[in-house]
Amino acid sequence: MRQGIWNRLALAALFAGLALVPLQSAGQQQGNHPLPVIHVDHGPNSPAAQKAHYVVLVSLDGFRWDYAVRDGASHLLALGKQGAWAPEGMLPSYPSLTFPNHYTIVTGLYPEHHGLVANSFVDEAGKARYAIRDAGAVTDGKWYGGVPLWSLAESQGMRSACLFWPGSEAKIAGYQPTYYLHFDDKIDDDARIAQVLAWLHLPEAARPHFITLYYSEPDHEGHQFGPDAPQTQAAVKKVDALVGKLKAGLDATGLPIDLVVVSDHGMARVEGDWITLDKFADLGGFETDGDLLYGKTEADRERVYNQLKQASSQFIVFRRKNVPAGLEYNQNAREGDPVVIATGPYAIRAHGPPPGKPDTPPNPGMHGFDPRRLPEMKASFFAAGPDIVQGRTVMPFENVNLYPWLAHMLGLVPPKTDGSLNVLSGILRDGGTEPAN
Repeated sequence: MRQGIWNRLALAALFAGLALVPLQSAGQQQGNHPLPVIHVDHGPNSPAAQKAHYVVLVSLDGFRWDYAVRDGASHLLALGKQGAWAPEGMLPSYPSLTFPNHYTIVTGLYPEHHGLVANSFVDEAGKARYAIRDAGAVTDGKWYGGVPLWSLAESQGMRSACLFWPGSEAKIAGYQPTYYLHFDDKIDDDARIAQVLAWLHLPEAARPHFITLYYSEPDHEGHQFGPDAPQTQAAVKKVDALVGKLKAGLDATGLPIDLVVVSDHGMARVEGDWITLDKFADLGGFETDGDLLYGKTEADRERVYNQLKQASSQFIVFRRKNVPAGLEYNQNAREGDPVVIATGPYAIRAHGPPPGKPDTPPNPGMHGFDPRRLPEMKASFFAAGPDIVQGRTVMPFENVNLYPWLAHMLGLVPPKTDGSLNVLSGILRDGGTEPAN
């Protein structure tokens, strides 16, 4: 039976034009592309889970909403025509940064509700700092609120797998995915697809029904060269081709799989040089992280607010409690106080480098801005599969609404979140409706 599984997998991988990478346990190496998959034993899929459909959720980091049409991303556009897509984009949550929005997608919560309010920030109550390059913080479940989709699945008897996703390396809401990897962006692009196919060719009892897959392009190129650069356009074409290979491999399995391709945010070309806040205000007594300000006393917070509020037309400053409700960014102490919000594609920081240290200009491309103020921040959404109506388009919607929609396709009962199934129910074949609370 096992040999038969791998024979079918080899055919699927061959059909997709990929090198076969079998499933493995942590630390085990297979072939030329070792993928150190970590296996957490949650037992077999329940009988109900074995009958459920499959969802493969793919993130293309920084894939701006208009890139697909602009650069002729034929595989993504075909996916949208086969199923549904958002031709005018999907609205990321504020701030439009990588970790906050990836985690919003899998929890249905705004960043201030799930706790990842930025890629790095200070938790004054815990006297600790979170940063995406700090492995100790990234793998510590104390930082993460909500119930990510893999934890929801595991808690309801369904196995899951994450080939990278913010939060997937930590134990959250009592669970880790059955299969996951520590983040390593050097892992071969095609090997990632082959690993997804390997998971889908496991025996039914062990086969994950919810799978995530992540690519860091075209975000890297967008930052380094700008959103309109030829290098960024080439990266768009590259990840589009990867989606085509993945789709071919998924189709070859014969399984009922909904393929959902999203991005976390867009990208804008930065205007001007750094805006350094300590040029406008005395930040003595403040902890800072990027443009986040953490005042020690109420007097300090009010003083800096008054110094900054008329300082520049390139940003607006609020006391945290007064940040406009539409940003959903006024309730969590991790956001700092006062809160500085850019009015355009401007690079803002609290401090420059220490005296004697060289300074560097901002990257040509940047994100993190309010998507309602800067439409370049809008993300992408494409989906097709047995649960999705063919040929539908959706108007721009907030990414918190993906969570109940994904849970519905998996047959899972989600907790109450900031999203609503009703927003995307029109693209579901069964016309899914919000469960009564």
